[in-house]
Amino acid sequence: LCRGGLAERLCRLQNRERSAISFWRHQCISDAKIPSDKSGVLIVKILEMFEECAIQIAICQQLEESPATLSSKDVLISAGEPILKVLFARETAAHLKSRPQDVIHIYPPWQKLLLKNEDVPIIMNTYFSQKVLLSEHSETREKTYGHTKMLIRKNIVSLAQTFKLDDLDDELCQESSDKQVACAPQIRNNCDSKQHPLARSAVNDSLLEMVESQGVVGWREAQVRVVIQRVYCLPAREGYRNHSQGNKPLLSNRGTFCRLCLLVQDAYGMFSEVQLQSLSSADVIEQYCRRWEGKFCCLAGMKILQRTTRGRALGLFSLIDSLWPPVVPVKVPGQSQDSEMMTTDLPPPSFCYVLTVQSGEIHVEVDEEEQISNLYQPPAVHGLKEILQINGRNERCSFWAQVIYLRLQTKHSVPINQRESWLFVTDSTLQNVVHITPKVVAVSVTASCVLSTEFTEALSVASRLVFFKDALWGHGRIICVERTVLLLQKPLLYSAAGADLSELTGPVRLDELDSATQANSICAVRGTVVGVNESTAFSWSTCDRCGNGKLERCPQDGGLLYCNQCSEVVTSPVLKMQLEVFLSCPSRPQSAVKVKVWHEMSCGLLSIVRLDMSTHRYYEVRSVLGKEVGLLNCYVHAITSHPSCVGLEEIVLL
Repeated sequence: LCRGGLAERLCRLQNRERSAISFWRHQCISDAKIPSDKSGVLIVKILEMFEECAIQIAICQQLEESPATLSSKDVLISAGEPILKVLFARETAAHLKSRPQDVIHIYPPWQKLLLKNEDVPIIMNTYFSQKVLLSEHSETREKTYGHTKMLIRKNIVSLAQTFKLDDLDDELCQESSDKQVACAPQIRNNCDSKQHPLARSAVNDSLLEMVESQGVVGWREAQVRVVIQRVYCLPAREGYRNHSQGNKPLLSNRGTFCRLCLLVQDAYGMFSEVQLQSLSSADVIEQYCRRWEGKFCCLAGMKILQRTTRGRALGLFSLIDSLWPPVVPVKVPGQSQDSEMMTTDLPPPSFCYVLTVQSGEIHVEVDEEEQISNLYQPPAVHGLKEILQINGRNERCSFWAQVIYLRLQTKHSVPINQRESWLFVTDSTLQNVVHITPKVVAVSVTASCVLSTEFTEALSVASRLVFFKDALWGHGRIICVERTVLLLQKPLLYSAAGADLSELTGPVRLDELDSATQANSICAVRGTVVGVNESTAFSWSTCDRCGNGKLERCPQDGGLLYCNQCSEVVTSPVLKMQLEVFLSCPSRPQSAVKVKVWHEMSCGLLSIVRLDMSTHRYYEVRSVLGKEVGLLNCYVHAITSHPSCVGLEEIVLL
């Protein structure tokens, strides 16, 4: 605000007014009585109440004296008593909690307004008001009404009526039952009332104004209209459970309980995170993203969970920063709504309110039939090559890539359900270039990134194309954190920004092991076997039907192997082995390259190993030494410089 200007002076006046009202109410509560000074006090009895334009209007009869000292027989209002229309502001009405037949004392400085062609005077400035109950009726009314909520009739004055746009009256919004989401009973479409679209009950377009006017406790009747910029799931604190891994997919040991959340933005550019109900899994997130993102919604029944700042919620604000500046001009508080008074040249938000729902109410009304808002910013999809060339830190990025290998963190000190996973991905922008960027990128998926069961099961079967929405890029790493969404379906709304999103047509190529290879990557290795670590070599038989590695011998069946899981004799067991060999690689002549191999006999390096199953299971080392190997697909465990050593493990790509 301009120093010394009208707005600043009005702001100070409003603050003094609020302080005076709060002090007066506190004094009345402390004294536990009606102020003794009756001079200028207007005493009215409420006959009828309704709401119009967020103002509560009470049709009242004026009383000559207070009924507090009278009995109920004496409080009979004659037909000749003057009728008044008393206007109560939203805050005053919430404080009084008035009902018909209540008696209200209105203290100065109230004002009377007389309108042309109107016989009923209007009473305004009713901030200093107090409700009075007849003593013999107090207990009866408390038992009758208790804490029930008074339903106030709302008179809707639409712009269509004001400007006589009668031709729009027939455009009613029909409720569509097939648009309802079965797993979200607290969320409904904004098309269930047959009103004119412009005649919906008082709806604000400012999150900040709603928070300031309704307070931290929350608001019930008031609504604020916002645009849904993102839909995602956050892990529920009670949702993490310990699961035994068994034969489940690699990523299925993560907690499945999550909370559906919306990142919304109002007409002034203000953001807020809305945390809705808990879900048993994130399988419906793709459906919510497709139907809700970019649509308008009305929030009601919200309460403030937290006011967070950039320093306390870096992940949330990195997502907000990716949506800033707005793509269309936004309103500026305190200025006209004309287009010339709207701007996109604003600093990014420094704080954000985290809202949550109040139990037992309809909270979010999504207008799915409306067009996508101009304020909506879909994720800009780029190729991996372009993302790797971004110089910024903690930048949100979205891309479409093929997952060719996945790996779970194996630190035993970290609980299984809190370990991060690694997805090794590639796309056509990396596969089609030579010696500029790596052909495969490792994407870290932290435990806070919620994955759907459909996603984890799909990756356990085969390589899949995955859409990474709002992943975090920084310090040379791509990380999937909270508010990152991984989808299997190709989104229609998201712009590719000129990126090459063509699918891979040929086999995936890996970078060969060289001096630029880093730990926690995958590469292709070729070389000559120069040594074998016999102390770590062993083999075991597995079931050819279920893969069970714990087979037993049955003496009654002539010593044949038996599978407890299949409950059948295994006649053709699959032999698996583990073997550590040392290679001499031309690409790293000064390094000792150790490769751990464990696979079926017919694959990779072990295809050249001789194993005599009829004796004591031994390896003919002489048959391995000097053999040429390659190309092996390997995971890089570690690289050391003193001494120069590379630790690899043979892998199988999806």
